[in-house]
Amino acid sequence: MSDEIKKLQPEALWNNFYSLTQIPRPSKNELKAARFVCDFGKKLGFQSMVDAVGNVIISKPATPGCEKKKGVILQAHIDMVPQKNNNVSFDFDTDAIDAYVDGEWVTARDTTLGADNGIGVAAALAVLQSDTIKHGPLEILITIDEETGMTGAVGLEKGLLKGDILINLDTENDEEISIGCAGGINVSASWDFVEEKNDFQGTTFRLMVSGLKGGHSGLDIHLGRGNACKIMARLLKTAVSKFGARLASIDCGNMRNAIPREGVSVIVIPKEKVNGFLSFIDNTSKLILNELGSVEPNLKIVASEVGLPETLIPEMIQDDVINAVCAARNGIMRLSDTMPGVVETSNNISIVRSSAGKIEILCLTRSFIDSARDAIASSLDSCFRLAGAAVNISGAYPGWRPNTASQILALAKEQYKNLRGVYPRQVAMHAGLECGILAEAYPNWDIISVGPTIQSPHSPDERVNIQSVTGFWDFLVSILENVPEK
Repeated sequence: MSDEIKKLQPEALWNNFYSLTQIPRPSKNELKAARFVCDFGKKLGFQSMVDAVGNVIISKPATPGCEKKKGVILQAHIDMVPQKNNNVSFDFDTDAIDAYVDGEWVTARDTTLGADNGIGVAAALAVLQSDTIKHGPLEILITIDEETGMTGAVGLEKGLLKGDILINLDTENDEEISIGCAGGINVSASWDFVEEKNDFQGTTFRLMVSGLKGGHSGLDIHLGRGNACKIMARLLKTAVSKFGARLASIDCGNMRNAIPREGVSVIVIPKEKVNGFLSFIDNTSKLILNELGSVEPNLKIVASEVGLPETLIPEMIQDDVINAVCAARNGIMRLSDTMPGVVETSNNISIVRSSAGKIEILCLTRSFIDSARDAIASSLDSCFRLAGAAVNISGAYPGWRPNTASQILALAKEQYKNLRGVYPRQVAMHAGLECGILAEAYPNWDIISVGPTIQSPHSPDERVNIQSVTGFWDFLVSILENVPEK
């Protein structure tokens, strides 16, 4: 960890972020981080609590003379996406993030950084620390498990918070104010089977797809990046149909909300067809690189000879799974009619993995329109059922509908212009901000989302722009100091 981070400005924010990088906090293992935040508030003398689901809520009174201002809730999530490069040994449940300054950016060595949404949490804590910011009644809401289930937002008790305005701190471009977001739903397919003893005497290969950029399955879905699950299925389909391959195992992707960057399968090829198979892998690698152009220049497809596996996946299951992944819809489904250039509906095939006697496919479908979200989920359900899978559709959460007449939006736009001389872009994100869920529980809240510039979230290339953090902080302070009275 570089001490340079602690010297960046604003110092309080960056020191808080440094502290968070030292506390393991992957989704569903945020307890230590939540305790840190709760204790942080208590040490400052503020009412601090952990609610029934694990969210942290801290209340700070209005500064003298600002008691009549509308109450503001600053909201961020404590968990982070655990992604790493395969060339490093790293345990997200125990290890600290190795973050460092890289020119104009802060990033991490071979892992996700956790700026999504650690910078938002750090900013909220810095506001708690400040004795110079003039603000009305303030509440800090730090939620858990945003990345894998929105558990904290879903479980937030109605009536627990008293404020009028919610400022979500999870937008990832400092030139934008988010005023809407996509909802989502999980689609899972599975096949149970009895493993077959391997009597197939061929040559075994470990087929690996690597070097893809991956990224956020919502924010980056429009970039046309390669999907390791789809590429692997494409390779396996030909390996089976032309070279008689048998599949022993498959493991592609590891997070439902990340575009899969890497995948591995173990297959057995009849010895007389090995040369043709290797030639096919070499030629197809070049074809896919050509198709993806400059988007995925580091893509690698490698077949390495390994020892024979003891068991194989039954041929019928193998074929059903490969055909299902090839057929299932992936990527952009539709662009918005009302917000030009914005992705309205998408699906990401996130994970394809086998274990003892089971294969799973996990997808995350997103849309601004709940009916469109459900329609894509239904089409995936049909695809997987036709391939003989058991299908489960779960975890639906609503989108956040834009309100262009929002009072806090108008105020924020004017404060941004005062600081920078131009108005910010107002956008709706193709990602699952918690705002839609929170708005269901608190329909009276006036909501916007802001944040610094973060690139490649959900991947080991994640980085946050240092200058944008300064701008984000100044913008947030300006909003808080100009919130109107009730």
